[in-house]
Amino acid sequence: MTSSAAELKTQGNKCFNSRNYTEAIQWYNKAVARDNSVSSFYTNRCLCHIKLKQWKLALEDSRRALELDPSSVKAHFFLGQVLVEQGVYEEAIPCLHRAADLARDQRLNYGDDIGAMLRLSKKKRWNQLENQRISEEITLQSHLNKLLVEDRDRKLSALRFNKTTVNAEGLAISDVEDESPVYGVEPGVVVSPDEQTLRAIRQDCDTQLELVNELFSAVDDRRRRREVPDYLCCKISFEIMVDPVITPSGVTYDRKVIEDHLQRVGHFDPVTRSELSIGQLVPNLAIKEVIDCFVAENGWIEEY
Repeated sequence: MTSSAAELKTQGNKCFNSRNYTEAIQWYNKAVARDNSVSSFYTNRCLCHIKLKQWKLALEDSRRALELDPSSVKAHFFLGQVLVEQGVYEEAIPCLHRAADLARDQRLNYGDDIGAMLRLSKKKRWNQLENQRISEEITLQSHLNKLLVEDRDRKLSALRFNKTTVNAEGLAISDVEDESPVYGVEPGVVVSPDEQTLRAIRQDCDTQLELVNELFSAVDDRRRRREVPDYLCCKISFEIMVDPVITPSGVTYDRKVIEDHLQRVGHFDPVTRSELSIGQLVPNLAIKEVIDCFVAENGWIEEY
């Protein structure tokens, strides 16, 4: 008797639960061959590819699943995971946001899996941008140092070689067009630059180099502390909270976001699934104070 596509999928699920991902993929392949219009066949196979770190195949399956079912939470979630692994954070973050929104709309409980992946992707994107900024700053610092040294060398060279000897008329022979009178020096004598002037040029360059490098060092030190703690972010929007409120379950959300959830999705806590009404929301003054201090001390937060 020929097995149906659903039965083939069931066999694949059994293998997956036994952590036999390679064999599970073979069963899902058979299910897809029997019926290639079912989104869940692709999401199940996609998860196997993720477990085996086969990112290219997982990417193909998640995209195909979304073509068949644009409202599939798993397809958006898995696609976001794969894109995070591939370092494509700008595309991964919207996918994970969409997965979180669909999970709330469909009242599906994924715990903190989607939220944790979204926070991870945002941190990785931020670190990627930070590394890019640091690389650009190092290049700029090196370029400024080079310009300062070149300017110093030009000034020293000008003093040493522009005025070299005194001619018979008592004028300095120079590479430049004008000639300046030199008093008290016999013709043919080499005129040496003032050693004090040379030291001043070198010292001025060293001072400017020190100031430039101290500035970049201070910027680098501030960047090492540029990270937003998870407890300052809303569990729904994953953004830093503006007006934090706490539920009876002890979970803190941004007021605007949780009120929108209660009105649009349902009267329950998104994390604990406990019944919840707007009247039960209490301002979390302690977290609010911490957030205000954090924002005041970290002007870069607007870029986060």
